[in-house]
Amino acid sequence: MVDDSALMRGLLSQMIGLAPDMEVVGAAPDAPTAREMIKVLNPDVLTLDVQMPKMDGLEFLERLMRLRPMPVVMVSSFTEAGSDTTLRALELGAIDFIGKPRSDGGRSMENYAEELVEKIRAAKGARLRRATIAPASLPAVKPAMQLKTAPGGNGKIIFVGASTGGTEAIKDFLLGIPADCPPILIVQHMPEAFTASFARRLDTLCAPRVIEAQGNEKVEPG
Repeated sequence: MVDDSALMRGLLSQMIGLAPDMEVVGAAPDAPTAREMIKVLNPDVLTLDVQMPKMDGLEFLERLMRLRPMPVVMVSSFTEAGSDTTLRALELGAIDFIGKPRSDGGRSMENYAEELVEKIRAAKGARLRRATIAPASLPAVKPAMQLKTAPGGNGKIIFVGASTGGTEAIKDFLLGIPADCPPILIVQHMPEAFTASFARRLDTLCAPRVIEAQGNEKVEPG
């Protein structure tokens, strides 16, 4: 657990500790402390705040997923449904998100604790792999821009599937695709509240048109 508020660390620890299958092995006030604790404690899941001193949560998440991938659940007032901060956290590899508990919220602390532990429980089952760099002796991968285009359509379709944390890879893939590419159908595992905003973001960055499927759309090149 990483949170700069001692009060919040205590409250979250109490909530998580009540779950019979969970144990809080450590609580850090900032990212540098968390980094050293992770090396020693090797937790199964990390809960992470966004706004912290020394290094914010998104920067720490990016470094963590690059050097020591592990399931992360964002717990922050900045990670609410539909927020840019949450979308960025999911792009960087966070498994899920939840806001911080609030006494003036519409749900009870008991309901919040139930949702929190369920998200942590689900995150533990996520399968993550460390990004690797291919040896220099291997042949270079052909850039996506060299794909043969299909003006007018030739019956070919490209299918892409990505699990949690695959949003950045999908963005990099589409950035190299020409506007007149064959039709591309993408399945991305991410919370429902973010699929539309993710599609809109890709549409502004990439040459092909990117939309969230609603049903019965015509599959066409580009």
